[in-house]
Amino acid sequence: MAMASLALLLQVVLTVTLLNTLETTHANVEGDALYALRRAVRDPKNVLQSWDPTLVDPCTWFHVTCDADNRVTRLDLGNAQLRGRLVPDLGKLERLQYLELYMNNLVGSIPEEIGELKSLVSLDLYHNNLTDSIPASLSKLSNLKFMRLNSNRLTGRIPRQLTKLQNLKIFDVSNNGLCGTIPTTGSFSKFTEESFRNNSRLEGPELMGFVRYDTGGCK
Repeated sequence: MAMASLALLLQVVLTVTLLNTLETTHANVEGDALYALRRAVRDPKNVLQSWDPTLVDPCTWFHVTCDADNRVTRLDLGNAQLRGRLVPDLGKLERLQYLELYMNNLVGSIPEEIGELKSLVSLDLYHNNLTDSIPASLSKLSNLKFMRLNSNRLTGRIPRQLTKLQNLKIFDVSNNGLCGTIPTTGSFSKFTEESFRNNSRLEGPELMGFVRYDTGGCK
């Protein structure tokens, strides 16, 4: 009987130890991902001052919200005057639901790894200086409801794969340098011209179904 009790106790201890180890591992991975962002930007207002890489748990950092499992669910850095680049490491925040980085001075491309954030509900990168094309990998964000990329310097086509985002309620790519034609199928059937305005090389008539989606002549 004593042996059985001892075995049960050991099993409980091992289970608790394993869970604690997993939590620490997740915290380290997510903390490293966030700290990679801190290293990639200039922070004149010191809004990232609390992001201390020596702390195991990034849930204690300002502008970071976590769930009951200490997994990062929100990153709120809108209008923080950050200057720099987004980092591929953000794709490691597996439970992130809100990525709010609007109204900063972010440059460079949107990392394809953002498409790995399967829990993402809101992607707000508007009013920055982001360049290059919209990654087709964003079509994997099946829970996404809000994608606001307006007022950047994005170029290239709107990936047709994005029409597969059935939960998408708001899509705004206005005030960019996009080209080609506008997809009209799937979730895009409900978006108005306001979502695409001030892209001088976009061929808007496809909104009415009159322009074929051409694969050439747009970069």
